[in-house]
Amino acid sequence: MAKSKKSAKKTGKKVKTDLAEEAKKEAKEKIGKKIKNLEDASEDIDEDPGEIKEDSLKNNAKESIDTQPEGMEFVQELKIPMDRIAVLIGKEGKIKREIEEFTHCRLSVDSEEGNVMIKGADTIGMLSAREIIKAISRGFNPDTAMLLLKNDYVLEIVSIQDYAGKAKNRIARLKGRVIGSEGRSRRTIEALTETNICVYGKTVAILGYPENVSTARRAIESLFAGSEHATVYKWLERKRREAKMSEISANQIENIKRIDSEDESN
Repeated sequence: MAKSKKSAKKTGKKVKTDLAEEAKKEAKEKIGKKIKNLEDASEDIDEDPGEIKEDSLKNNAKESIDTQPEGMEFVQELKIPMDRIAVLIGKEGKIKREIEEFTHCRLSVDSEEGNVMIKGADTIGMLSAREIIKAISRGFNPDTAMLLLKNDYVLEIVSIQDYAGKAKNRIARLKGRVIGSEGRSRRTIEALTETNICVYGKTVAILGYPENVSTARRAIESLFAGSEHATVYKWLERKRREAKMSEISANQIENIKRIDSEDESN
């Protein structure tokens, strides 16, 4: 009986030893694999993250489009005010068809709910369609909204509630400051910034080149803050002069470079 107990203990001890050895062996193999994976990964890195080529950054958007699976279709949904649906569709669907043609997208308009579905495989076209629809929804006429098809044209929407809160009388007062008597203030800001501005609902929408849109927004925010119209106009006139001088300087530099280049070739 004693012998059988000793034998059982020896067997149990041997089993534990074997299991321990197997565990050690398995752990070594796992560590070895991890080290190899790390070595392989380090060999694949041929570019320092801090030295990413500028061209690769510029082509990120293009590569994402070029590598998307062929035939893949994207969908975006917008909700627009009910009173802008007829403007978006146009007479006999003319405006809707034009947007689809220019942006290579398909539009589905729910006239009862105000939902607009944009479908297409061209992501850049879908972005243009979305911005055009947003511009129309914020009060711009379709011809003006279509300017967003131009390179570098942007749409910026300023919420009046961000400055006035929810008080209706204060919202109306701030809208009046931007519009001005018979629309004079709005037209003056448009002329001095070369932008298009539309005050609709509880928003002010600005459309134009980015730097001009930024200047127009600052002018509008100044009016919201209580600045006198004359003060804002003077500031805009100064900004316009500075922009013109900067443009003239840039053209002069280009002309000098061109003349130098011609002299060297001769």
